[in-house]
Amino acid sequence: MAALNPLAGILLRMQRLLNSDPILRLEAVRLTLMSQAGPVNILNGIELVIRQGEAVGLVGPSGSGKSTLLMVMTGLERPTSGKVTVKSQELSAFSEDESARFRRGNVGIVFQSFHLIPTMTALENVAVPLELALVRDAFARAKEELVAVGLAHRLDHYPSQLSGGEQQRVAVARALAPRPSLLFADEPTGNLDGRTGAEIVEMMFKLQRERGSTLILVTHDETLARRCDRIVKLRDGYIESIEDGAQGTSSPPEPPMAAVAE
Repeated sequence: MAALNPLAGILLRMQRLLNSDPILRLEAVRLTLMSQAGPVNILNGIELVIRQGEAVGLVGPSGSGKSTLLMVMTGLERPTSGKVTVKSQELSAFSEDESARFRRGNVGIVFQSFHLIPTMTALENVAVPLELALVRDAFARAKEELVAVGLAHRLDHYPSQLSGGEQQRVAVARALAPRPSLLFADEPTGNLDGRTGAEIVEMMFKLQRERGSTLILVTHDETLARRCDRIVKLRDGYIESIEDGAQGTSSPPEPPMAAVAE
């Protein structure tokens, strides 16, 4: 069989995404925080639909609301108003405990600063979310994940004994170990040099494609964002534009949910 040319491959992937169900919806999401100077609007009526298996890059200048939007999507921050629906469940209506239980089996998060537990080995760090999820073979699964990210030789090393790139690989393995439907990454290459960051990105996209998970990537790097299926550009808490990651074709922000065709 002849190999597909790149454009045909892109079109096939776009068709699969269009035929897949929404996994995450944001409807009129607003977040206002109080300060000494008065209320500060962080998010201003965000409307967005993300589909199963899609990779979406969130970009924008500092203070545009990227990381805050990620926090709202994961249930780590509750919006002031609006609705966040993940896997047909209204995450924005959950209590803190309910949100934590939901994240346990459905959401993986990779942070810029790794957030590994310093007194635990790489293997133990990856096993933690599996043990919390009551997975019976937690350590065997954790080992598999570390092997998948190229750290079979670092199982018993502590974070202080690992390079920055190795620590981020452990963080990626930990986020993916419970096999979440949604993988969030907040500036995952921010603390890494260019070459190491590129390796982490290649690994993360590879694992995301292989497992069919949905990736939401917060980054200042538009070149990195263009690896995604779509790029959502934020400015001052608004969606400024939504572009195709493969071809860079601009499109307006998502219309209100009532107008979104399923």
